[in-house]
Amino acid sequence: MLLVVLLSAAVALFASLEERIVEVGKTLERNGINEVRYAVWGTGDPNSVLRVLGIVEAARRINDIWSKNKINVKITIRETRYELDFTQMYQEFLSKQPLGTAGDFLVNSYVYIASLAEEGYLLDLTPYLSRHKDFLEGFFPTLVEVAKYKGKIYGLPQDTEARPFYIRKDIAAKVGLNLEGLDQKVLKGEFTWLDVYSWSKKTVEMKASEWGLIHRRGTAHPDLMQFILAFGGRLDDPVDGKLVFDKEAIYKWLTIEWVFAREKLLPSDMMAWDWAKQVHPAIVDGKTLFDIGGTWYWTEWQTKDYYTDPKTGQMRGLKPEEVEQWFYYTLFPAGEPGKKPVTLSQPFMWMVSSKAGAQNPKYSALKSTYDELAFLIVAKASDPDINAMHSIMSAKLPITKASAALLANKSWLDKLYNLEVDLDAGVKEKIANIVKATVNPINATFLSNVSYMLEYTNFQPAHPMYPKLTAIFAEVVDQVLRGQMDPAKAVDYAISKINADLDLKAAVKIIKDIPKDWRFPAR
Repeated sequence: MLLVVLLSAAVALFASLEERIVEVGKTLERNGINEVRYAVWGTGDPNSVLRVLGIVEAARRINDIWSKNKINVKITIRETRYELDFTQMYQEFLSKQPLGTAGDFLVNSYVYIASLAEEGYLLDLTPYLSRHKDFLEGFFPTLVEVAKYKGKIYGLPQDTEARPFYIRKDIAAKVGLNLEGLDQKVLKGEFTWLDVYSWSKKTVEMKASEWGLIHRRGTAHPDLMQFILAFGGRLDDPVDGKLVFDKEAIYKWLTIEWVFAREKLLPSDMMAWDWAKQVHPAIVDGKTLFDIGGTWYWTEWQTKDYYTDPKTGQMRGLKPEEVEQWFYYTLFPAGEPGKKPVTLSQPFMWMVSSKAGAQNPKYSALKSTYDELAFLIVAKASDPDINAMHSIMSAKLPITKASAALLANKSWLDKLYNLEVDLDAGVKEKIANIVKATVNPINATFLSNVSYMLEYTNFQPAHPMYPKLTAIFAEVVDQVLRGQMDPAKAVDYAISKINADLDLKAAVKIIKDIPKDWRFPAR
């Protein structure tokens, strides 16, 4: 008898995902539940819609499994909400989750896991993943690590990316910047921000483009945080777990912003620019030599009407051939000689609310079943083909080896281009235009070419106070660009803001000093 019990426990412990889907369905049916309703909230760039539609497709696949097993239950995704501003969506989830009115699934940056988990707003996925170790081992390990908080896993990796430093090939040719082998020079630290400055200055002086550099608007994180790393700084201390405010590296970063803006190489109102009306059009219309961007730009430029065609005067997306022809890419250059190039990745995660399914019948009695079903939905949304579709559409990097293999499969890419894939009809209709614009060998090659950058990547701290710190950085960058604070005053102001918030002050360690004999550019 004991042996039978132990064998039964072992079967439950190591059951496949599909076996658990069947058992959960049977449990719901036995309890008189014929429909389960969930809502998904997601955020990101315009091409990353599979962050929410992937949940819709996962629900369809589970419904098919139940139908095949004659289980009379179905999942309905009652709300698919997708926004561009991930900080705003995080804040809304934070405020509405306690009331039970937030999404059951949240697809957002891993940096929010710590604060949400600390509040008890996320479902701990560790118990489920311990039963499905083969599934968990399919993910790249570094991505699973950043899904953890206090040793527990609170999210499944949905994608990751790198942040290439883009260079316009046509403008580089006009000013005499030789791009042959430049990516290797950046890699070796032989092309630094001193070189970026000198070529930006030459470009503007020669009127080869309006600006030397364009970067993100609105917030400092994550793109601009690369400056801290490129000057040898760090964002946190793994020993004591505190955030780090490196005065030397931050001063050097702000000095670059100051110099570029004062010399009109970078817009002084950059932080207030509009993404769709100013930032991207400036890049694709050739109004800048350099851009601090992300891998997803590559396909976003193809699917959004940012480019003004000089022949027609009409705005349109770029063709894959045009993106390839006009844009060179490297790692983010070292801040100065002796430092190293960097990139920064911000993996997005499937997160499950600790109140997932609360809108459904008999929630209190069946909470553990609704919780497990929510996990199984995000697990199914991680199917290799769903992730590979998302990757090629959004120019994000795949999160499993299986999905990476599909991107290298021309036959599969051809089928995807022709939409000859097994997908929910509504999902297929919603992604059709993105697929036609992005599923191209040029884009697959780009993803392959930038994958090496993950070897040099860094991750932002998964710390509950990190969003507060980056909000201060956004404020001081804007002030410095506009000339309202010089870099030294901006550093002091940032420290005063940290000290004024007792929780933040306790979480941040201030190190080093503003260098007295450092100049940019070197005189």
